[in-house]
Amino acid sequence: MSHDNLGFTSSTDTLDTKRWSSSRSNQNGYDPTHNKSNIYVLELEEKKKSVQEEYEEDYNPYEHRMVAHPTTSFETLLHLLKGSLGTGILAMPRAFYHAGYGIGTVATIIIGLFCTYCMRILVSSEYELCKRKRVASLSYPATAEAALAVGPMPFRRFSRASVHTINLFLMVYQLGTCCVYTVFIATNLKMALKTYVSDIDLRLYMLAILLPLILVNWIRNLKFLAPCSTVANFITFIGFGIILYYIFREPLSFENRDVIGNVENFPLYFGTVLFALEAIGVIMPLENEMKKPKVFMKTFGVLNIGMGVIVALYTGMGFFGYIRYGGAIEGSITFSLGEPLALANAVQILLAIAIFFTHPIQCYVAIDIIWNEYIAPNLEKNSHKLLWEYVVRTSLVLLTFLLAVAIPQLDLFISLFGALCLSGLGLAFPAIIQICTFWTVCDRTERSIMVAKNMSLVLFGILGLIVGTYTSLRDIIKTFS
Repeated sequence: MSHDNLGFTSSTDTLDTKRWSSSRSNQNGYDPTHNKSNIYVLELEEKKKSVQEEYEEDYNPYEHRMVAHPTTSFETLLHLLKGSLGTGILAMPRAFYHAGYGIGTVATIIIGLFCTYCMRILVSSEYELCKRKRVASLSYPATAEAALAVGPMPFRRFSRASVHTINLFLMVYQLGTCCVYTVFIATNLKMALKTYVSDIDLRLYMLAILLPLILVNWIRNLKFLAPCSTVANFITFIGFGIILYYIFREPLSFENRDVIGNVENFPLYFGTVLFALEAIGVIMPLENEMKKPKVFMKTFGVLNIGMGVIVALYTGMGFFGYIRYGGAIEGSITFSLGEPLALANAVQILLAIAIFFTHPIQCYVAIDIIWNEYIAPNLEKNSHKLLWEYVVRTSLVLLTFLLAVAIPQLDLFISLFGALCLSGLGLAFPAIIQICTFWTVCDRTERSIMVAKNMSLVLFGILGLIVGTYTSLRDIIKTFS
C-alpha cells in the first residue's frame, strides 16, 4: 500500500522518498523498504501536529466563557467610568499645580495614551494565551505566569514568582487606596463640621469612622455591596456637579497661574495622575464579563471610548480646578471650596459618604488575594475558618487605619501609591507580558520593534516608580520632621 493511498503524502513527497531510498541503497547496499513503517510514523506525527495546530488556531476563548450575568457594552462602559471616578479626579487640580497647566494638560493626555496602550496589550496578550492554553479567560497574575513561561529563557525562571509579585503590587495598591479613602473621609468630615463643632484633631475623626469601616468590610459577598456602590455613584455625580458650579460660577483668570510648574515636583504630579487614571485592576474582569467581548478592543470600542472620556474628564478637572484656585488648591478640591459654606459642606459630607461605601469594594480585592490565595488554603480543616476570615478582614482595615493616622496627607498618599504600584502594574508589567507572549511567534523585525517599544515603557515605568516614590517619601518625611 503506497503512502499516496493513505492520504498522508503528495506524489512529490513519494518521489522524494524513493530518491532518498535509492540513494541510501546505493550507499549502504541494503533495501530500505523495511524502514517504510518509520517514515509512515513520522508523517503521521506531522499530520497529527498539523491537525492539532489547526485545532488550536480555531479555539476562540470568547465562545467558551460561561458568564452567569454577562454585561452589555454600555454597562461595561459605565462600570469602567464608575471605577475610575473617585478620589483621584478630586486630586487632579493639585497635580496640575505641581506640573503647571500647560505641562499638566499635555502630559495627562500622553500618560492617558500610555495607560490605554498598556491595557490593550495586556488584554490582547491574555486572549493569545487563552487560545494557546485552551481556557476561556485568565486573571492578571495568571496571564503574567503563562506569558513568562513561554518568553525568553531568562524570564522563564520567574514565571511562578510573577504571580506573587503582581499579587503583592495589587494588594499594596488596593490597601493604599483604602488609606487614601480613610484620610479623605476624615478630612472632609472635619472640613464640613468645623463650623458647627469645636476644632477636633483629624485623627479623632479617623477613630470615629474606624468601627463603621470594620463592620462594612465584614460583608463577604459582593452582591450585598452592589447597593452600596449604586448609592456611592449617585452621590458622587451630585458632588461633581456642585464642584463644577464652584469652578465656573465666576470668570476664570490665568493670573499667577504657572504654565510650567516646579520641575522637582513633577514626580508628585506623575504619581497622582497614574493613581487617578490607571484602571488596570478592573480592565480584565470587565472584559471577561462582557456579552460581546470583541467590542471591548475595537477602535471605537469600550476601552478606547471609556479611556478617552476619562482622560478628558481628568484633564478638564485638573486644568480648570487649578485655574480657579491656583496655589491655594488643596490635596482634594473639596478642601478648597469656599462660599456658600453650606453648599461646600454638603459636598464634603456627600463625598465622604460616597467614599465610605466605596471603601469595602476597594478593600475586597486585597482581602480576596490575601485570604483566598494564601491563608484559606491552609485552613481547610480548621473548624474556626470563618472566624479567621473576619480576623483577616479586621486586621487589614486596622492596618490601613494605622497608616492613615501616621501619614494623614492625602496628596502625598495618592502620589506615593500611584508611583509605587501603578508604574509597575500599569506600565512595566503589561509591556513585559506582551514581549514574552509573542516572543516565539514574531519574526526578527517584528520582535525588534516590539522589544524597543515595550522596553521604553518598562524604563519609563521604572523611572516613574523610583523617582515618584522617592519624591513622595521625601515630602512625607519633610512634613513630619
